[in-house]
Amino acid sequence: MERCAPVLAARGRPCLNLKEAAENFRAVLDYRTLFGNGNPVELEVGCGNGFFIAELAKREPETNFLAVELCSNVILTAMERVLRENIPNVRFLNIPAEILACYIPEKSVRKIYLNFSTPLPGSTHERQRLTSPRFLSIYKDLLEEGGVIEQKTDSGFFFDYSLESYRENGFAVTDVTRDLHKSEWAKGNIVTEYERNFSSKGMPIYFARAVLL
Repeated sequence: MERCAPVLAARGRPCLNLKEAAENFRAVLDYRTLFGNGNPVELEVGCGNGFFIAELAKREPETNFLAVELCSNVILTAMERVLRENIPNVRFLNIPAEILACYIPEKSVRKIYLNFSTPLPGSTHERQRLTSPRFLSIYKDLLEEGGVIEQKTDSGFFFDYSLESYRENGFAVTDVTRDLHKSEWAKGNIVTEYERNFSSKGMPIYFARAVLL
């Protein structure tokens, strides 16, 4: 396991110091305390400005959502969005994805969303890609039996890499499209601001769903 660091943001606000982070650490592990219910939990890794997770949480009020983002300035925007729209079923973690296992109980997540993760081309960056074997190993520990990863990207290179990585690391790829907006999965798709920008330029959006074996 990577070194744990208590840099937590939960309940719609960032922790201001290590003492507060330590006090909140138990709450993050205890979903019933954190959310006030026993609803299933889903996770977005790299939530950006929070548009996707906010819209998803409004559509699925009986599901709890954890949103992870490394950039503090960006996650503040996401938290402000959730507070402004009074969305009760979203909590945030301001941590690197490498230490997800420090905060999230094993086999407790139903689905993981990877939306427009940085492709990081070049062999020297492979280990940092969010669908590399290193990260898939982390997700496998967090996902329930039969848990799902859903990925969207505008990078064909990253998409092909991810499909291969899923298949080689204990996942079955069940759904694939290289043009999401013209596919059967377009209905119900939450179009993020980033996604709309690239789609408006004629760039296809790639989508895959992978199931933990």
